[in-house]
Amino acid sequence: MKIPFNKPFLTGNELKYIQEAVLSGKISGDGNFTKKCHQFFEDKYGFKKVLLTTSCTDALEMAAILIDTKPGDEIIIPSYTFVSTANAFVLRGANLVFADSSAIHPNMDPDTIEALITKQTKAIVVVHYAGVACDMDKIKRLADKYSLYVIEDAAQAIDSYYRERPLGSLGHLAAFSFHETKNIISGEGGMLVINDEKFIERAEIIREKGTNRSKFFRGEIDKYNWVDIGSSFLPSDLIAAFLYAQLENIQVIQERRKKSWASYYQGLTELAGTGRVKLPVIPDYATNNAHMFYLVTNTAAEMKGLLEYLKREDILAVFHYLSLHKSPFYLKTGGHYDLPHADHFTDCLVRLPLYFDLTESDQRKVIDTIYKFYT
Repeated sequence: MKIPFNKPFLTGNELKYIQEAVLSGKISGDGNFTKKCHQFFEDKYGFKKVLLTTSCTDALEMAAILIDTKPGDEIIIPSYTFVSTANAFVLRGANLVFADSSAIHPNMDPDTIEALITKQTKAIVVVHYAGVACDMDKIKRLADKYSLYVIEDAAQAIDSYYRERPLGSLGHLAAFSFHETKNIISGEGGMLVINDEKFIERAEIIREKGTNRSKFFRGEIDKYNWVDIGSSFLPSDLIAAFLYAQLENIQVIQERRKKSWASYYQGLTELAGTGRVKLPVIPDYATNNAHMFYLVTNTAAEMKGLLEYLKREDILAVFHYLSLHKSPFYLKTGGHYDLPHADHFTDCLVRLPLYFDLTESDQRKVIDTIYKFYT
């Protein structure tokens, strides 16, 4: 039987809650389950304000609008990230400035950022890769020094922390994903976190097509109007109903994923000791939410060979991001960067199957097959 890379987990209440939402007669955005999800995140993590969106991409696009990204603005982002991190700002006309990963972790190297800052720099967008925190103290000091916004792309970072502070609470704004490959899912879905009060009112307007309809529904005004730019960023309450069933079980889900992550780490430690592969590094300031388990090979040829070998054994492991500074789209702009660490993770990082229902025997097969490849 094949071992997939990912398998969505259902807690058991998803269909029940979707039915409740349907029977309530309110299945468009900001229904009862949306409010329950908002309350969950604000209570559990202390986020000042959250707004569910149809995707993490939408949340990032809202963030780009909220900080008034304009043509000519420069946005510092890691090259080793998903294209949504970049697109949100490119759509507003911004110029991207790419930061390299650190030598030991795919996260951006904070010690390289200051040299990238110019008078046109508007924001630093950090990506907490694999749910592991960037060095936020260093990054926030730079942001304060140069009066820059900090936006957290926390797509993979639910229930993960930096020095006991939840990821998503450290930037001016943050974006989360509930895509089916994430720890907590709703098929597609995302969330904008607003930690700076000055953005709250405008965020509601942008999310509602540029209207003040949210105020109207709360009875604060007698009619709503078009007051700003915006789009339809809010999800159906059916998506929120599915998500709420997941949130009720977040502790169970996290415990199971962390157990699987630890089994991989323990099982592959001996191989890593030979120098044939490197295992994930969790800095002392960060926690591990077990979003993914990856290993890093020494060469691109090894990575390709390992993926092919695992596939022949009915195990679907995958590579990850292709560095954006070498993407066809970016190269058309004439830009050039030398980012050796980002390139190394592009060439050598392998993600292993990790999901709630991954059995011990299947995990043992994955580990044993990796050893066979190297011996």
